[in-house]
Amino acid sequence: MPNIASAKKNMRKSRAAAVRNRAQRSALRTALKKARNESGSTEVTTFAVSLLDRAARKGLIHRNKAARHKRQLAKAAAAAAQG
Repeated sequence: MPNIASAKKNMRKSRAAAVRNRAQRSALRTALKKARNESGSTEVTTFAVSLLDRAARKGLIHRNKAARHKRQLAKAAAAAAQG
């Protein structure tokens, strides 16, 4: 347990950020699974893409990882559109 006031504050901040990151990462994973299972649905895919963009912008995931997921979703949507 830290004794210095700034270290205590940093610990509080990091705990809060960890909780927030965990919730956002969970929501992102859920959206990706829904988009993968319902690849024909454009609104589900659009929502997943927006969450990916936001996560990459906020630093929750790497931007290349977000681009990779977006490419895979687009590929699955194109395959579903063809039949």
